[in-house]
Amino acid sequence: MASTNPKTYDSVPARSVAFLGLGVMGFPMAGHLALAGHDVCVYNRSAAKAQAWAGEFKGRHAATPREAAAGRDIVFCCVGNDDDLRSVVLGPDGAFAGMKKGAIFVDHTTASADVARELAAKATELGLHFVDAPVSGGQAGAQNGLLTVMCGGEAAAFEAVRPVGMAFSRAFTLLGASGSGQLAKMCNQIAIAGLVQGLSEAIAFGMKAGLDMAQVLDVIGKGAAQSWQMDNRGKTMIEDKFDFGFAVDWMRKDLGLVLDEAKRNGARLPVTALVDQFYADVQQMGGRRWDTSSLIKRLK
Repeated sequence: MASTNPKTYDSVPARSVAFLGLGVMGFPMAGHLALAGHDVCVYNRSAAKAQAWAGEFKGRHAATPREAAAGRDIVFCCVGNDDDLRSVVLGPDGAFAGMKKGAIFVDHTTASADVARELAAKATELGLHFVDAPVSGGQAGAQNGLLTVMCGGEAAAFEAVRPVGMAFSRAFTLLGASGSGQLAKMCNQIAIAGLVQGLSEAIAFGMKAGLDMAQVLDVIGKGAAQSWQMDNRGKTMIEDKFDFGFAVDWMRKDLGLVLDEAKRNGARLPVTALVDQFYADVQQMGGRRWDTSSLIKRLK
């Protein structure tokens, strides 16, 4: 598991856990759980990925979500969207069908607040617990075990999960009832969208003006313009490098959730709606898998 910042783990009693979904986020997240001493069984739609994980981390893998979740104290999940989430949770082979009474399902998917509330209600019917817990920090945060996790759900379930989830996190925070984690992640994506567009315009403007923008970023990055995006993406934007990071396709999915929620709650998001269309332009340019900082490509 690639890491530039080796993780140290708190002393936490070992738990029996499952992890569903071994993409660029889930694979290292599940790895941190194993390295922290927890008994981990994984499931992935592509069995080869689950087998590779089990080989690397000396864990176990299962053929279905139900088998992975059977008898486990906590079931973690990180998949693509609402439909993917329902597919691994519900039905005869879904995780809920295998979970023991009182077990906790923790969903790290960036999904809708509606599906979080739906699955929380279903979990309650079955004598289970559900925590929606989307993450921020990207692939590097997952690899280094330094994710920020935004949670919604019951306080008791959250408190039981938090010490275990800190294996891959630097912050694991309860923000309210079911759906609150997903709503907080939407706030995160709204802020990022505006920041990246502003940074793109600043860099493009400075380059047109003939400035040494690497030097300019070093200077303004020590003042009020500083941001994570500037520190971690500014110089790669200048260098026209985008083959890494959080893909434009994923950001458009997230902003779609944001804009749908805004229609329901009446929030006005003019900049977010505009940047979403700018990302559509980047997709048309062939940048579906480019990092979100590729917004600057529209301006060069």
